[in-house]
Amino acid sequence: MSGCPFHATPGDDREDVAPAEGGAGGPGHHDAKLDFSADMSYGDYLRLDQVLTAQHPRSPDHNEMLFIVQHQTSELWMKLMLHELRAATGAIAADRMPPAFKMLARVSRIMEQLVHAWDVLATMTPPEYSAIRSYLASSSGFQSWQYRCIEFGLGNKNAAMLRPHAHRPDLLAQVEAAYRAPSLYDESLRLLARRGLPVPASHVERDWTQPYPASDEVEAAWLQVYRDPERHWDLYQLGEELTDLEDAFRLWRFRHVTTVERVIGFKRGTGGTSGVAYLRRMLDVVLFPEIWKLRTDL
Repeated sequence: MSGCPFHATPGDDREDVAPAEGGAGGPGHHDAKLDFSADMSYGDYLRLDQVLTAQHPRSPDHNEMLFIVQHQTSELWMKLMLHELRAATGAIAADRMPPAFKMLARVSRIMEQLVHAWDVLATMTPPEYSAIRSYLASSSGFQSWQYRCIEFGLGNKNAAMLRPHAHRPDLLAQVEAAYRAPSLYDESLRLLARRGLPVPASHVERDWTQPYPASDEVEAAWLQVYRDPERHWDLYQLGEELTDLEDAFRLWRFRHVTTVERVIGFKRGTGGTSGVAYLRRMLDVVLFPEIWKLRTDL
């Protein structure tokens, strides 16, 4: 398994294996390169010195490291999710459906990783969190600019959510760009219209900064796709990719609520929200309403 940093072979830690000429190991190392004094190593490529020194607990409590790593790794997954989501939206706008499907499938798998991450944070008990809570001050995941770009990219637009980023013009510019751009679902509906399906003009060109308005006419367009999937196969597949994505997003929101309630109960969030009550309201947000409603009307 060349290239796997976690693969080890019995005997790899022996000190009596002399490196071969050019820095390669002997038989016990499968001729792996061992000398990186003049070449890029695994840690160099991944910039692990910077990544692994970015954790700076503010409290003396042992458990704060869990809290930091949990959120930093989630932000890394969100970085990849944004990368794929933006590219998928662009691919749909350009009628490039095969790569769009690949990217959307990846976004759904990333969401699964984020869902399971709550299992780790849930090992933090209420007394353990209470020991670090005051050190967080007013910082909160509510302020994550990447998460806000994801919400906007999926169509959940709210101008008030720009304000937490006003102190950072560089980040505000990225969040505002997502706020003003057509969402993934907007571009999906524009694709349906280009294929001749009866998507109303009000949903093909509109003020993209406004929350998405559900439409019976849009549902009727999707119903044509779902009633004749062979004729509209790629649009049918798109509808199911969107369903998979929102399904995973709902699971993430649910695990977020239950983890927060388990750790802090109904206390207010550090960012000033009502905590669990606010998160429960978010469970009612539907990103792609017609794709869910058509299942009743089909």
